[in-house]
This record gives sequence, C-alpha cells and structure tokens, in this order.
Amino acid sequence: MEYQKKHNIFIRWFFDRPKTTGIITFLFLSYIVSFIVFQQYKITKEDDQREMNTILHVIRQNIEQSLKNCYTATLTLALTIDDHGIPKDFDSIGKSLIRSNSNISTVQLVPKGIIKYTYPIKGNESVMNLNILKDPYLKKEALKSIQTQKMYFAGPLKLKQGGIGIVGRLPIFENNKFWGFSAVIIKLETLLKSAGVDGIDNSKYYFQFSKYNTVNQKETFYLPNVSDFSNHFNISLKIPDGDWKLYIISKKQNYFQYQIIIPGIIGFFLAALFAFLIFKLLRVPQELQSLVSLQANKLLNSEIKFEAIFDQAAIGIAHIDSFTGRFIQVNNQYCQLLGYTQKEIKELNYQTLTHPDDLSEDLINIDKLREGITNNYAIEKRYITKSGNIIWINLTVSPLLKKEGKVISHIAIIENISLKKEAEELIKKSEIRFKSLFEEYPIALWEKDFSEVKNYLEKLNLIGENPETVFYYLQEHPEVVKKCISLVKIIDVNSMCLELHDVKTKDELTQGLTSLIDEKYIIDFKKQIFAITQGENQLITDTLIKTSKGELRDVKLRWSVIRGYEESLARTIVSTEDITVQKYNENIIQKAQQRIESLINTIDGIVWEFDLKSATYNFVSQKVKNLLGYMPEEWINNKSFWPDHIHPDDKEWVLNYIKIQTDANLNHDFEYRMIAKDGSIVWLRDIVHIVFEDGKPVSLRGIMIDVTKTKEAEKDLNASFDLVLEQNKRLLNFSYIISHNLRSHTSNISSIVSLMESSESEKERNDMMTLLKTVSCSLDETMLHLNEVINIRTNISLVSEPLNLQDYINRVTTILSKQISSNEVIIKTNIPKNTLINYNPAYLESILYNIISNSIRYKHPNRKPIIVISLLMENNIKILEISDNGIGIDLDKNGDKVFGMYKTFTDNLDSKGIGLFITKNQVDAMGGTITVESKLNIGSTFKIYIQ
Repeated sequence: MEYQKKHNIFIRWFFDRPKTTGIITFLFLSYIVSFIVFQQYKITKEDDQREMNTILHVIRQNIEQSLKNCYTATLTLALTIDDHGIPKDFDSIGKSLIRSNSNISTVQLVPKGIIKYTYPIKGNESVMNLNILKDPYLKKEALKSIQTQKMYFAGPLKLKQGGIGIVGRLPIFENNKFWGFSAVIIKLETLLKSAGVDGIDNSKYYFQFSKYNTVNQKETFYLPNVSDFSNHFNISLKIPDGDWKLYIISKKQNYFQYQIIIPGIIGFFLAALFAFLIFKLLRVPQELQSLVSLQANKLLNSEIKFEAIFDQAAIGIAHIDSFTGRFIQVNNQYCQLLGYTQKEIKELNYQTLTHPDDLSEDLINIDKLREGITNNYAIEKRYITKSGNIIWINLTVSPLLKKEGKVISHIAIIENISLKKEAEELIKKSEIRFKSLFEEYPIALWEKDFSEVKNYLEKLNLIGENPETVFYYLQEHPEVVKKCISLVKIIDVNSMCLELHDVKTKDELTQGLTSLIDEKYIIDFKKQIFAITQGENQLITDTLIKTSKGELRDVKLRWSVIRGYEESLARTIVSTEDITVQKYNENIIQKAQQRIESLINTIDGIVWEFDLKSATYNFVSQKVKNLLGYMPEEWINNKSFWPDHIHPDDKEWVLNYIKIQTDANLNHDFEYRMIAKDGSIVWLRDIVHIVFEDGKPVSLRGIMIDVTKTKEAEKDLNASFDLVLEQNKRLLNFSYIISHNLRSHTSNISSIVSLMESSESEKERNDMMTLLKTVSCSLDETMLHLNEVINIRTNISLVSEPLNLQDYINRVTTILSKQISSNEVIIKTNIPKNTLINYNPAYLESILYNIISNSIRYKHPNRKPIIVISLLMENNIKILEISDNGIGIDLDKNGDKVFGMYKTFTDNLDSKGIGLFITKNQVDAMGGTITVESKLNIGSTFKIYIQ
C-alpha cells in the first residue's frame, strides 16, 4: 500500500510539471537518436569499404588471369622455335593465339632483342627490326625480364604503331644462352575492359591505374580520371606482374557526413516535437484526456480494419483524384515500388511519376473513364521512382466515386513487371545479334520455312517411314519433289547469297528462284526431304546452283533446323558454300589418276576395285605384299577377307561408315587399322571412289596408303605436347608449394622470436628456444624435400617412398602447435601404428598441412574445433580421411569452385583460395583423387584416394 502511494506521488510529480517532463523526454529521445545515427554511420561506412575492397579484388583477379593467359601464349610461341633457333608456323600459330585470346592484339618473337616476327603484320610495320635492347625507352624493362628470367609486363607504353599498350615479354634461353623474347601486346583499354572496369557503377566510384616511374621518382597515372584524390576515400592494390598499382576511389567526398547530419537533424526535430506534444498533452484536463482516449480507440479499431485490407495487399493500390491526379491514399506496397514515403507521395500526382513518353496515353484513358466512355482500363507503362530509376508496371484503373454522372476519384492498382520487360528486351537484342551475324556471315545463307513441306509429307504418310520406302516413293513420284520445293518459304537471305547468285536485291532472287534451280539441285533436294521424314535436324551435301547469268556453281549445302523449331521446321538455316574451285581441282586430280592407271602397281599403296553387284574384289595390286604381307590372290578369293582383317576396335564403325556412304552414292576418305600377316597393326588411309555407269553405281575403286609412321609421329607429337603441359603444371605447382609451405615456417619462427623477446624468465626463453629448434628442423627438412622435388621435376616422374603416416601427422601438428594451442583444437587419429603409405614426402606434408590448417582457420565460433584423421580401405585403395566440425562449405553454391585457384567462400581476410588448389594438384600428380563432403555449420570431410 505504501509502495502504491509512493508510485502515484512519483507519477503525479511528472503530470504536475509538464515543462520539466517535456525537457526530460527531449533529452532521452535525443540520446536514442544520437546512438541510432552513429550506428547507422558505422554500418554504412563498413559496407562501403567492404564493397570497394571486393570490387578491387575482383578487378585485380581478372587482370592477373588475363596476364596468366598471356603467359600461356608466349610459352606456346617459344615452343615454335626449332633446334636451329628458327620459328616454325609462326603466322598460323600467332593467328590461332589471337583468335583464342581476345585480349591480345599482337604477338611477336624478338631474337637477340630485335623484332623480327610479328603477327598481324598489318598495322605493325613501324616496329619491325626495332632493337628494344638499344631503345632507351624500352631497354630498362626488357633487361629486367632477362635478369629475372621471368615474364615481365612492361608499360603502359606509347606504342610506335599507335595507342597505349602493355608488352609482356618472356625471355627464351637455348642451351643456357639468351635467344630473345616471346612477346604479346595488350591494348590498355582492352585489358581494363576485360577486367570488368566498365561494368562498375561509375556514379559511386572511379578507378585509377598507375606505375612508379623510377626516372623522375614520381607515380604516373594512365587513366583520364582525377589523379589527386587525397581528399576522397580510396583503396589500392599492387599487381606485381607489371609493378602496377590499381586504385578505386569513392566519388562522394562527404558521403559519410551526410549519414550523420541529415538523419541527426530529423531525429532531434522529431524528439523536440514529441517532447512538445507531451508538454501540451499533460496540460489537458483529465476528463478531456479520457474522452479523447475513448474516441481514439474507436478510430484506431476502424483504421486497423481498413489497413488490414488496404496496406497488407501484395500489390500497389492507390485512391486518386481523377481531376487533379493527386494521391488521396496509397498503401505500403505502392510506396515501396516507387521509393516514396506516405507523406511524400501524397504531395505528388500520378502525372509527375509517369514517364513522359507514356503520359499522353494515360491521360486519354483517364478522360474516357471520367466521362463514362469506359468503365475501366488496363495498360502497361513506365513510372519514375524517387531514386530516378525507371520501372515498368501493369496499371489497372477502376472508378470509385461519381458526382453528377462523372467520375471524381478512382482506384489504381499497379504490379511491377520490370523483370518481364527486361526479358523481352533480352529476346529483342538476341534477335538483333542473330540478324547481324546472319547478314555478315562470309558464306551464303538462306533462312527458310519448311513447315508446309513437313505438313505435306505428313499427309502422304512419309514421316517416320522406312528409309527405303521413302527413297522408292520419291523415285516413282518426282512431282512430290517439285511440290515440296514450291512449298518452301524464303524468310531472308544475306548479302553473300546475293553475290553467289549474281543478283542485286533479295526480291530479285526470290522472284526468279525457279530459273536459278538446276536439275541436279532438284535431285539433291530429295536428301532434304529424306532428312525431314527421318526426323533429322541437320544435313550436309554437295549440289549445283545457277547464277542469274546461267553459270553453274558447285556448292556445299548445309541444312540445319534452328533450335526450338525442331517440331515445326518453321525456321531453318541453309548455307551454300561455293566449292566450284575445289570441285574443279578434284576433277583434275581424278583425270590425272585415270591417266596413270597403267602404273598402278608402282604406286606406294594398295590399289583395289570392288564389284558392288557380286560383292567381291576383282583387283588388288601387288603392293599388298609389301604393306600387309598377303598375296593378292588371298584377298580376291575370300569374300570376307577385308572385314576379317580389320582391327577389332575399328571393324564395326568402318563397316557402318562404308555402307552409309555407298548407299548415298558418296565418295569417301577415311583411316583405320588392319592386322598384317605377321600380326602387326598397320594404319591405312583408304580413299574410295564410286564408279557410275548409266547413272548407277557399279563398283568401288580405291587406294590404301600406309600412314602408320604418320600416326606414330602424331602420337609422339601429342605425347611431347602433353609432357610439356605436365611439366609446366608441375613447375607452377612447385612454386605454390614454396610460397605456401615456407610461409608457415617463417611465420612460426617470427612468432616464437617475438615471444622470446617478451619472455620474463629464463625458463620461458628456453622453452621458446626448444620450440624454435623444432620449427627450424621442420623448415630444414621441408627445404630438403623441396630440393628433392626440384630433382624430381628434372626427372619428370615423381618419386614415391614408404612413409610413416603418423610421423607426418605429428610433424604437421608441431608446425601448427601455436594455432592448435590458441584455438584449443582437439585432434583425433584412427590410424594403426607404423602405417606406411607410398607417397612423395613434400606432397604428403603439404596436403596434411593445408587441410588441417584450413580446419583450424574455419572453425565454428560456437564450439571447440575437433579434427578426426582416419585411414580407410575401399576396393584395395587407401583413403586418407580428414574431418572437422567447422563452419562448412555451401557445396550447392560453390561445389564446382572448391578446388579452384583464388576461390574463397568466407569473409576471412586471410583467405587466399590457394591451399586447396595446391592440394588438388598434388593429389592429381600422385595419380590419386580428392573429394569433399560438407554442410554449412556442421563441418567438412576431405577424402584423399592414394594409388
């Protein structure tokens, strides 16, 4: 009772002093506003810094990836140099490299520092025979590449051939002597564009690209943006491959101050307003306050019912004055779509929000609605949001209130359809790209509609019919072929098509099409009909066409259905490549072969003739004795001799291929293997020609050429190329081992030395010294292993030896002892004593270190880390399994990136994305595989399969 009395006196004190109560309220609310504004400022600043840091890292990674691709290109150029120091096939390889790498504009070989080989030569004539080792502008950075014996990217430089570019030079040494450079040139704007600089929001940030000039001791900036940005927040990163520096600078100098000043002023104003209302409210008599409270409750209940229907709607709804266009009432969804508050939007009208290009149509519809001409209407139009963005909406308008027969207010319902419009725009752009490619394609193209042809063939019940039935039906009904030709609709043709047929316009070509069709084309059109009946979507064949002047041209016809139209055939692409010259040359060769038939047995190949009617060989040249060891008589007297002696792995596809080509009356040229009499395998190239009499095939003639040596040379060349790639892969992998593993040892030594310096007793220093010796021994042993790996790389193959698995686990835990102790890590091993595995020592230590250190680094913050190491057996294969209870990896999102270079999956600043990449390459090099199973917030399990 006493408590209640004191409580009432306390409350009455506030009611009796409205001015004091208002001041206290203002001070309390001001404190809350200050706290909220300060926290908002901190969050905004941290988000902005994180976004800039992320953008800059992505740009740097893109640039470094482009430079790595250039390294591959220069290495490929270096491999073209033969033992005499002369490049082979430089132009063709240079062309291929530029085609495969859009960043590279020029490739060069620079023997003894003099530019002798350049592709493309056009536009680069001014740099030919330039000695870069004597040019004071180029000499310094060129010598730097030779001294480091590594690829170095010089520049950006003002190129003699024009523009600003970056020159990547790889020094080439033959027999330990400097041969020259393999070089690529990248335009600066191309490099920055491929890095994604153009795709960054330039309303918030801008970039600067610089390099320290050792001559004038100043930093040189290469982008046209402002170079003095000391008053703006910025972040920078170095790119060591070219000693460059990349900046990202915030454009809004006082951006963060605005986060405090404006919200603070508004907050203090609201606090003062609220305090004033408290002051006024406490001065109202109690009876009036009671009445106001009663009426307020009634009004509140009414508003709650209305807002439950109006504000919670999933689409935007607005009540609008039909004459002024001002908003009478809008729901929250309407405000969210446009980015305005309720108060802001009620001060506007729908005319100011509507895109100017859509306003006239909207006003016409409103006038019709107001006059009663229409009861409602729906249109698609654009709104301009508060932030200035344009959104597409689906607007539905219905009348609400009427006065004297006219609508005075209406309800507008809007639905955001921006995504739908964007999809339509993408489709439109795709159509434009298709038209551009179609028109500019260097081969004559037709876009045709075969839908009516298919419908006609369906009526004839030929769709899906047996091929032989279709063939004989078309032979007996030639009018069907002509009918099908007339049903083909021409949608479009490109300019090369007009050039091929020697006409000026598309109308001239389509209207005079019948006069341009040759009899041979009508016969070959059967193949297109045949393809349609068999459900095929592609066809390639040779045929004849006529020009407007009556000239016959041989063409290679390619008929292909556009994806998505496989059922209707409403859109197909037909290309007609002019092969007249090719056919002419083939005819010359054929005639020449006929003239030397008398010298058949002197040809270095097996010449043969096969009778189609009797299915027997009636001639095999004497060369069969030299190539395969058989007598011609053995071949001729045995009908199944040839298929019986085809290599088993080639027999099925060779017989099928021969049947298809022969049935189609097509000559063919293919390679396969046969078994010689002594059991050896001989590669043959079989060139087959069909002989016709009275328009019908009667026999096959051909020559079998021994290409075994060529095949063996190809195999050796591929093996050499694979060997070079593997050596490069291992060399890169080894460099990562050095940078990754030695860094852990040196870091531990540095930490122990720091602890020794801060030790307060001799005992602590002795303990630290013991630990230092242990880490030092581990470092020494790691160096020995790395030296051994160097020797292994020299011998190409990796050396494996029996290793005690538990010893290497202990060694890694010793290296990581500081991290294990500070993070209270529990390591459990389920490995039998003295278990030995055959592995490379350096690789085993590196694999264990990378996976265990990752488990510690990505521990779960709410539990002690537990790492379990086990050795399992599965199908006689040893599996090293390492599990943890850390934060895990989202494999659905990042499953294809887990073992990628520079791929990280957390916000940890020390995440480099290199450890698992190194581990994957080491396991692959040992002939094994590595897999990962992981769930977020549960943990990860890595399995290493040991061969």
